[in-house]
Amino acid sequence: MKLFNEPVLSDESPCPYIKNNKWRCMYFFASDVSGEELEVMFSRGWRKFGMYYFRPACISCNECIPIRVRTREFIPTKSQKRALKVCVNVRVEFRELEFRDEIYEIYQDHSLTRFNKNSNVEDFYNSFYTRSCPTMQSEYYIDNTLAGVGFIDVSSNALSSIYFIYRSEFNSYRLGTFSVIKETEQAFSRGLDYYYLGYFIKSNQSMAYKNGFHINEKMDWKTGSWLHEDDFMQDRDQELILP
Repeated sequence: MKLFNEPVLSDESPCPYIKNNKWRCMYFFASDVSGEELEVMFSRGWRKFGMYYFRPACISCNECIPIRVRTREFIPTKSQKRALKVCVNVRVEFRELEFRDEIYEIYQDHSLTRFNKNSNVEDFYNSFYTRSCPTMQSEYYIDNTLAGVGFIDVSSNALSSIYFIYRSEFNSYRLGTFSVIKETEQAFSRGLDYYYLGYFIKSNQSMAYKNGFHINEKMDWKTGSWLHEDDFMQDRDQELILP
């Protein structure tokens, strides 16, 4: 791994997940990260976009909880099985990272429709196509139209979802749920133990859904241990430990 700086603590800024909260994180920039090094970082609660690696450092808040699915024990719920039925004709391809204009167009549509945010191609490329570790993408086709794309990191023992985007015209297909199922299955087919979903945030609807994929584990920031979903209590007294 090539480090461009030692981990540093960011300034406080408005939290992107919880209204009226403040956010700060530890971060560093790196390249040439191996799958083994990536797994160590994921297991310690780190996430990434491009060469930017980060993890929460909000001492007064314990809401951002790293979560991962045990691929060998994953069983879709009834609701998730309905999503599979809706997407029965969706074709899924896993392939090498490849920037294409049509993918950026989906990102623009996704950002504007879901978050009312404009985007620019440079930020998009830096976040998802600046390769610093083993990475790939998943593509979802409906009637030969590219409907959605997932960006995925590949560690020595897991796949990790970076982000998923889809065309707004295909809202009814529940492609977000479908992508988690297919990417978890892909991790299992590769003999990998985990599929990382990023951070579970109970009070944020767009992040809370992650707890619906079973069997999952959540990381206790205080001990660094990963706990079975039945053993983890969201209201336990936790404290983020800075490196």
